[in-house]
Amino acid sequence: MVTADAGVVLAVGCGTGCGIGLWLAGTGTAPFTAAIRAWAGRRIGGLSRQARATRTLGALTAALTVGLLTGWPVAAALAALAVVILPGLLASGRAEQAHTDRVEAIAVWTEMLRDTLAGAAGLEQAIRATAPITPAPIRAEVVQLATALDAGTRLPDALAVFADAVDDPTADLVVAALVMAATRQARNLADLLGRLAAAARDQTALRLRTAASRARIRTSTRVIATTTLAMAFGLVVLSPAFVEPYDSAGGQLMLLAVAALFATGLVWLSRMGRTPTSGRILTRLPARSRP
Repeated sequence: MVTADAGVVLAVGCGTGCGIGLWLAGTGTAPFTAAIRAWAGRRIGGLSRQARATRTLGALTAALTVGLLTGWPVAAALAALAVVILPGLLASGRAEQAHTDRVEAIAVWTEMLRDTLAGAAGLEQAIRATAPITPAPIRAEVVQLATALDAGTRLPDALAVFADAVDDPTADLVVAALVMAATRQARNLADLLGRLAAAARDQTALRLRTAASRARIRTSTRVIATTTLAMAFGLVVLSPAFVEPYDSAGGQLMLLAVAALFATGLVWLSRMGRTPTSGRILTRLPARSRP
């Protein structure tokens, strides 16, 4: 498919695709965090260093393979971009399940605080006592909270850091109640924590029902994306004459337009299958001792 005069174009195209893949994967969440959050929902946590390295290698490999196979600069760049974005776009179900597990863990921890406070323990002592047995989705954050208290950090400041670490509106409600109890000596804290835990469990049940109703849309999105990409790869490999018009500059522009339309439809389907989430409640808690 590559003509005798297309060597320079192929080299430049492969280099461009590799560069875009390296830049996108290396910068992690900086330039396209908003797009990923809009498409695939809020991510829990972030990419680890190993995941970034793996995604960088995958983007490079995809760009080189597609560039050498087709000789199309646009295809090489799109392949690198797909390796970076598609995993997060198609894994929204796992992210929502992780979010649901975290809300459930917040409910369990809240109940543990309530029961510990009912035994006449102080709030800081209750936090320290529950840290080792907190459910796994928020155990690291609660242990960090207890460690900050052991280091002498004021409870409101430590709770502010904890709220930012958990980054969940349900946790914000619990933190607000704990801060009020720590600064204003609020009464009936155990009863309030019990009500918050019940509300968190209700939210978990609602999210599970919503996720079940939208699982079919997410499955359809994955099937459409996989089928379309497999068909495109098959046409390039098995029927070069059919895709020969894309060898020209105009064909490359048309390929870019087709890819944009496909990406728009895929993002639309992904958003249809995503469970909407509310924004955080506490964003400006005082924290004089943030690490």
